[in-house]
Amino acid sequence: MAYNVLPLTKLVEQFERLPGIGHKSAQRLAFYMLAQPPERAQQFADALIEARTTIRRCTSCQSLTDNDLCPICEADDRDPSIICVVEDPRDVIAFERTREYKGLYHVLHGLISPMDGIGPDQLYVKELLARLSDDRVAEVIMATNPTVEGEATAMYLARLIKPLGVKVTRIAYGIPVGGNLEFADDTTLFRALEGRSEL
Repeated sequence: MAYNVLPLTKLVEQFERLPGIGHKSAQRLAFYMLAQPPERAQQFADALIEARTTIRRCTSCQSLTDNDLCPICEADDRDPSIICVVEDPRDVIAFERTREYKGLYHVLHGLISPMDGIGPDQLYVKELLARLSDDRVAEVIMATNPTVEGEATAMYLARLIKPLGVKVTRIAYGIPVGGNLEFADDTTLFRALEGRSEL
């Protein structure tokens, strides 16, 4: 006879829906949550529900926020003349970790991928173009991933933006710090040479 406790099975199934979580990891998480004091489990559930009900897209950059504007768009010390276009809100967090970029962002929430049925209309392209009507914007940095979809999206957007008189740049790709040239692929080496800077 199989050991089956329905609420536990349902909890494991919910954890399995998370990206990168297999059945065994889902079981571990479920048993961990069941071992917590009831108030800790309630805090976890409350945090999940609060995040799901209060977090929405920034009305300007489309990143995540709990207000109309995200903290970056609200900040007075950001440079409104530069917009960095990224695929996902997680990319904003990655750039912010560097503490070097001082401009604004625009989150597409995906990339153009005809194979997956994703075209420009499913992304926040119109919202980006609307932001470029502001005369303060001088440069748009394409910071999509160096994949076929990322390159296609960057090229598509560049074709739309250049006629507006706004400079369009692409982030450089190259050899990671601590990497070995011997193991780099041809495209990475080419990008590293192309994106070289003066010492």
